[in-house]
Amino acid sequence: MRSEVAKRIQKLVELLNYHDFRYYVLDDPEISDAQYDAFFRELQALESEFPQEVLPDSPSVRVGGRVLEKFQKIQHQKPMLSLSNVHDDSQLLAFDERIHRLLGRDASESIEYWVELKFDGLSMNLTYRRGILTQAATRGDGTFGEDVTQNLKTIRSVPLRLQTQKPPDYLEVRGEVILPTEAFHHLNEQQVQKNLKPFANPRNAAAGSMRQLDPAIAASRPLDLFCYGVGKVEGVRWETLEECELVLSAWGFQVAKFRQKCLGVQEVLAFYERMQVLRSELPFEIDGIVVKLNRLDLLEQVGYLPRSPRGMVAFKYPPRQEISQIQDIVVQVGRTGALTPVAWIAPVWVGGVCVQRATLHNAEEMQRKDIRIGDYAFVQRAGDVIPEIVRILPEKRTGQEKPYVFPKHCPSCGHGVEKKEEEKVSRCTYVHCQAQLQERMIHFVAALRIEDLGERTVEQLVLRGLVKQFADIFELSEEVLLTLDGFAEKSAKQLLASIQKATRPSWEDFLYALGIRHVGKRIARILAASFSDCFVLASQTQEDLCKISEIGPEIARSTVQYFQDPVSAEACNRLLHYVRPEPLVLAEPSSLSGKSFVLTGTLANYSRQKMQELIQQKGGRVVLSVSKKTDYVVAGEQPGSKWEKAKEWGICILSEKEVLALLNQA
Repeated sequence: MRSEVAKRIQKLVELLNYHDFRYYVLDDPEISDAQYDAFFRELQALESEFPQEVLPDSPSVRVGGRVLEKFQKIQHQKPMLSLSNVHDDSQLLAFDERIHRLLGRDASESIEYWVELKFDGLSMNLTYRRGILTQAATRGDGTFGEDVTQNLKTIRSVPLRLQTQKPPDYLEVRGEVILPTEAFHHLNEQQVQKNLKPFANPRNAAAGSMRQLDPAIAASRPLDLFCYGVGKVEGVRWETLEECELVLSAWGFQVAKFRQKCLGVQEVLAFYERMQVLRSELPFEIDGIVVKLNRLDLLEQVGYLPRSPRGMVAFKYPPRQEISQIQDIVVQVGRTGALTPVAWIAPVWVGGVCVQRATLHNAEEMQRKDIRIGDYAFVQRAGDVIPEIVRILPEKRTGQEKPYVFPKHCPSCGHGVEKKEEEKVSRCTYVHCQAQLQERMIHFVAALRIEDLGERTVEQLVLRGLVKQFADIFELSEEVLLTLDGFAEKSAKQLLASIQKATRPSWEDFLYALGIRHVGKRIARILAASFSDCFVLASQTQEDLCKISEIGPEIARSTVQYFQDPVSAEACNRLLHYVRPEPLVLAEPSSLSGKSFVLTGTLANYSRQKMQELIQQKGGRVVLSVSKKTDYVVAGEQPGSKWEKAKEWGICILSEKEVLALLNQA
């Protein structure tokens, strides 16, 4: 029995050390975090039961992997430990119970925790001597890291001098270097254009950027740094982590906007759930939250394990990436005729959802990733929604994998497809293609919120030729519905009532429902706010539309083409016999009507939602990103890259006080 346990421990140690090397040293992981954590928990359980079998090179007694020899090795004055992980409520409750036990507290007493985001980036240790940044090093193996001082100095959010007249003699600040999601996608596009290997995820991109020998490369990438704690400190003391972060923020460091002092584990759970809802809206990747004892004396009291502090834990969100096998590849036809290759994969749970299909985007992307039927691949849910193939694992190939030949004819109608030089996708151009019609109908029904009309019913209606235009939905009768599968008298009457309810949509919902190419919900609202109805919008030229902020040539061109196309125009006019869109309620005309505002940073007296309402009351529009057409940028405390762009492009920047004065004058 013992020899079998020893063999298993030996195998797990070799396996985990190998994947530590792939992840920490090469930044090229082969397995998901969830799989790694499962192996590590198994090793911990065996070592706990058979302590005499613990090996000297076990990953349970060290923090990470070896350091590459590209940079000078730096020894941390205080080790940079990693965190133990918990993955569900019961494990967090067990952590809380253990803390109570270690502190000798009664179970009914609520313990004070400090919780914040767990950034998915590269851990960093910054050394300040008498307030001046003198050194920066990666975590490395926790004891020795790599000197990346010059690269770190290129990050704008890093203070080169502390903003205080009385800096501590010596200060180690711990933080995380990240690459924002939007910048990551842009960087990967550049990598592909240069025929270079794209990064697997933002963390790898941040790590790769910091490990460039040429600081100019790091400087060319919009890296960011969030600070969350300290290492060795001389000349200053704090009582809590909350106080520590407040001082760091005052000294010029960027700390997480979302952080909170929680009294008891139930407040921690509430914070976890709130951030899980907001996770997809954040401009950077997180993979959980960090839960820490707030009082520093209590952190020391509960002590440390060889690998991690006892008083802290990472409460991780469900993994977004898993490995599965591509069993087949099919092509789907969208409402605009775009042909999208989709991989049918062996069922796998990704982020709490069982995934069986994953998008491959387009033929060029398939070719770039060298995707074949039979390949094993990493699967993730982009934005926690759409499953996609991230990359294949060539080392798992057996030689039986089959390349996929992209079709030259539409798989739905059999007509030829074409690919324009400026586009990445191939399209079926046959306007009566059944697959396109079905997808347009599904989009229309969803946009107008026609309850009780599901995709299967739409499919039946299209296949039987009962609906060929949007207006046909409003001509359906109870007799026709009763001929469909799954319908009885009650369900037919219920659907007809839902259809009748949809005859008075908002103008912006109606515009979005038409399915005009490039006109999503946000653009539909912008157009609806600019033009009173379909007839006014249809009379505009491309040049007219381009005068509107955030409406570029591509959006303007597709909108004009839609209303100039005889088939689309006739279908829209017929639809308006049944549907009467409610006009958008606009603010009274003012000097700010139509002006665009971008909000950045934290406002002292108003929430972003309230400031947006004040601007809209004066006819202004709040948009998400800065462009050269933006009229004003409202900057609060700690403004980000939007403020930098506004300065670069000469856009008017207003403080909170100045924008309020402007609104009062309008």
